[in-house]
Parts: sequence; structure tokens; C-alpha cells
Amino acid sequence: MKKAYLSYNSIISNLGFDSKEVVEKIKNEVSGIHIENDPQLFNEPCYASVIPSEKLHLEFQKLSSDNGYSRLEKMLLLALSQVISSSKISLNSRVGLILSTTKGNIDSLENDSESKSAYLSQLSSVLKIFFGFNTEPLVLSNACVSGLLGIVTAKRFIEQGRYDHVFVVGGDIISEFVLSGFNSFQAMSKFPCKPYSKHRDGITLGEVAACVLVTSERENLPNEAVQILGEGSRNDANHISGPSRTGEGLVRSVQSAMSEANLTEKDIDYISAHGTATAFNDEMEAIAFNRLEMEHIPLNSFKGYFGHTLGASGLVETIVGMHSLQQNTCFASLGFDEIGLSKPLNIIEKTTPKPLTVFLKTSSGFGGCNTAAIFQKVTQ
Repeated sequence: MKKAYLSYNSIISNLGFDSKEVVEKIKNEVSGIHIENDPQLFNEPCYASVIPSEKLHLEFQKLSSDNGYSRLEKMLLLALSQVISSSKISLNSRVGLILSTTKGNIDSLENDSESKSAYLSQLSSVLKIFFGFNTEPLVLSNACVSGLLGIVTAKRFIEQGRYDHVFVVGGDIISEFVLSGFNSFQAMSKFPCKPYSKHRDGITLGEVAACVLVTSERENLPNEAVQILGEGSRNDANHISGPSRTGEGLVRSVQSAMSEANLTEKDIDYISAHGTATAFNDEMEAIAFNRLEMEHIPLNSFKGYFGHTLGASGLVETIVGMHSLQQNTCFASLGFDEIGLSKPLNIIEKTTPKPLTVFLKTSSGFGGCNTAAIFQKVTQ
């Protein structure tokens, strides 16, 4: 069976427009979350991580002078273009494309309730046509596990021999629809989010686009490349929005990943967790990781840097995890202060040098979905 590697990667966010710039700011504990006061988005100021429109426009002009693309399309095209350019891979029939998103061009419905741009298949077609992919894109929209599930699915395509390379691109934007939706759940924080903290009071939303190449070829990999050792995805069917109180879905997805990787908890150097800073999610994760006997493993959430980027979160956080392994550095879980969970967790409070070889990435989302994947540093 072929092995699958995560290779070239890119991040488009409020922290920067390439992975290295973004990771350097995370290493220096710089957050992209700021107070936003845009009446067109929300009726009162709120904290969020929003990409400046003017910067996005200027960067996209370097790629194309066509102004007919939506905000999200520009973000996705920029992220994908960086990885296609870096990898120098010919887009033939052995190359796949996966798009991970939860809402896509949902903002197009604000002015036109019948806009075809809102269809996710239409969004994936924009990417296919722009770059000239020879295969039909696959759209994954499974709540907030979509980004990590895209990586998992690409791995399975590689193992099955369906493709030699798969580009996984993901993104979501902040829109009036998204903000009003989470506000109706009373899930939005009044300040920058504080994952796992005693005084956390909800999520901070963010927008990002990210892309990674999943490949069967071990040669010519970048320094931050990792191998996917194991993965698993389980649904606990608990509630349309609330996670399982016992962490059952997350536990089973991690167990599946550990079994495939043939590892024990002693082999995991650190965990990049979901960590939304809502009362129920963080508590569920603490219960699950204690059931898995992983409470001692250094753990962080990247939501304090990007906010919750929905369908792109698992993808962008995996990319940062790749760089974390390459730099042998555990990045701080920004916003954390005093633990506020019923079970102990080893939260990374300060960015710290540490020998790293293997990390576990987990994501959880609405509808009871949970995904886990284990990555190992590739020695050159």
C-alpha cells in the first residue's frame, strides 16, 4: 500500500499570506484577532480575525486582473496557486483536487436569493477551470471537521492508487449569515477566545484559506513534510450542535487513528486539539483525552491566533502542526490562563522548544462529527 505525505503548503490569513510568515507570527505569539466594527457584518463591534480587503485585492492582482471573483474565491485561488507553483506538478489525470468548506459563497445570497454561486459545486468548478485540473473536484462539507477530513480522504485516495497527488484546499469567510448564526446560539465570545480557560465564554470567528499537497512521492519534499500514519472519523450522533458529554465520537476516532498507526499514547509528542473555547466543546475534549490516557501530553488550540475558521480550521491547524514538528517547538495555546475543566489537560502555556516527531490532530463539529489524524516528521 502506498504511503501518503503532506508536502507543500500555504496559508492565507490575517496573520500573513504564506505559511512561513504565519508560523513565525504564531511562534512570537501574535494573534490575528482584532475588534471589528462593520455594520454590514454585525450590528455591534465584535472580535474576529478578518483578512483586510485591500490587502487581499492587491495580492490577488498579482495572480489575476479579473475582478469577477468573490472574496472566498480569491482566497482559495491564492492558496492553491502557491502550492501548485511550489510543487511544479503537472495537473494530469493522476492529480486530484479536494475542496473543504462549510459555507462556501454563502454571502452571495445576501443580494440574490437564487445565486448559483452559493452552490459548493459551482465554487469547486471555479478552482478547476482557473487552473485547468483534468479531474472532477471533490467537495467535503462536514461541519468543522471538513479541513482535516479533506486530508484524510486524500490519504485514502493515495492508498487506493486512485491518484498520485491530491491538492486539498479549504476556506471559509466571515459573513453576516455566519455571525448571526453563531450569535443565535449565544456562542460568541465578548472578548478574544480563551480555549480551555475557566472564564471562557465562547468562540471567536475567523476567516482563512489554506492548501496542502498530499502525495505518494517521498522525494523532493519540503523540510516541514510529514507522513500520515493513521486516521479515523466517527460520528457520535449526539445532537445537531452539541458534542457528546462523554466524548465518545472523539475517543473512537482517535482510537482508530492510533490503531492504524500502531502507536500508543506514549508515542504522541503533542496534540493539536480543536479547542473552540465553548463550554461544552472544551469539556468534551478534556473528558475524551482523559479516557484515552492522553491528559499528560502537551496540547494546544490555535483558535487564539486565527479564531474559529470553520471548515478550514483542521487544515490550517495541521499545516501549523507540520511546521511545529519541523521547528521542534510547541506553540503556546494563546488566550489560555486558568484551566476551567473537570478533567486535567497539559495545556501549552508558553512557546517552548521540545524534540518533536509525532503529533495528533483532532477536529470536532456540529452533528456529532469527529476526525483524528496522526502525523510523523519525515527525515530527509
